[in-house]
Amino acid sequence: MSNKVMILEKLEGIKIRFDEVAQLINDPEVVSDMKKYVKLHKEYKNLEPIINKFKEFKNVLSNIDSAKEMLAEETDEEMREMAKMELDENISRQAELESEIRLLLIPKDPEDDKNAVMEIRAGTGGDEASIFAGDLYRMYTKYCESKKWKVEVTSFTEGTVGGYKEVILRVTGAGVYGLLKYESGVHRVQRVPQTETQGRVHTSAASVAVLPEADEFDVELKTSDIRRDEFCSSGPGGQSVNTTYSAIRLTHIPTGLVVTCQDQKSKLKNYDKAFAELRTRLYNLEYQKYLDDISSKRKTMVSTGDRSAKIRTYNWPQGRVTDHRIGLTLYNLSAIIDGDIQGIIDKLQMAENAEKLKEVEN
Repeated sequence: MSNKVMILEKLEGIKIRFDEVAQLINDPEVVSDMKKYVKLHKEYKNLEPIINKFKEFKNVLSNIDSAKEMLAEETDEEMREMAKMELDENISRQAELESEIRLLLIPKDPEDDKNAVMEIRAGTGGDEASIFAGDLYRMYTKYCESKKWKVEVTSFTEGTVGGYKEVILRVTGAGVYGLLKYESGVHRVQRVPQTETQGRVHTSAASVAVLPEADEFDVELKTSDIRRDEFCSSGPGGQSVNTTYSAIRLTHIPTGLVVTCQDQKSKLKNYDKAFAELRTRLYNLEYQKYLDDISSKRKTMVSTGDRSAKIRTYNWPQGRVTDHRIGLTLYNLSAIIDGDIQGIIDKLQMAENAEKLKEVEN
């Protein structure tokens, strides 16, 4: 089967679904069900670019047929020259469109457009692991600044000599999860710790987990299933933070999930943030099943959601960063730890798209 026929078949199937969704989002019964309406509207917006390319593709194929017909029938040399030019242009555009459509047909993670919750935790290595977790926190905040994303710290535990034992961030902006998801996993550092007197290189680690933030309609959360506790906040923020019961701990009784929020002086604001994070964690219990299902079908997967996998090493003596998933080694550690990670993410995206493209074409 030719590329053209295969693409047309797939696009015809997508067009049927697009028309069906267009009808459904105007159905009064669907409009009254906000959760269903939001889901269908998102699907419509995702399919629209493919349908636009489909229209252009059909138009180009029609132009090719017309130009070939003219060449077969026309005897005037000037008209034949015009037809030949049009044929060449449209054949060239057909090849371009086939490449563009193949990329659009790659299955998209439905969560890519969401905001994200990022957790950075010190792993093996004691105080040095906490310092490294602090380095990663700074790297990601610098990267988020470069993308004009908003970063809020919702919870943290400081290390004894600096950095963090744990820090949890909420990142909001355009396409946040779709880029940050590649950072989930174990990050390893090799360097001489500040506490080392003999100048020996130590290896420490920190883990990063990136979760898509649940929308209001993604999960139904009953207040009757939640236990609420209030306690005094710790850390910076002035005397009032430490003396008033403004920090909130929420426990989801059916699952045992616990979240805390202490970064705001307002009890209400801390509750709202904790509630949103709890919704996200519940949503991710289901989302993890989706990730596991995908990774079980692929031999390799750039972003499996396996948060115990060692993904990257930062070697200070050599100024080297190695991403183990794609065998990428770069010698610009200082720029990377300063937030310049877009180049790594771009290469991880390309590797994942190449894998997905094989799936689509098989």
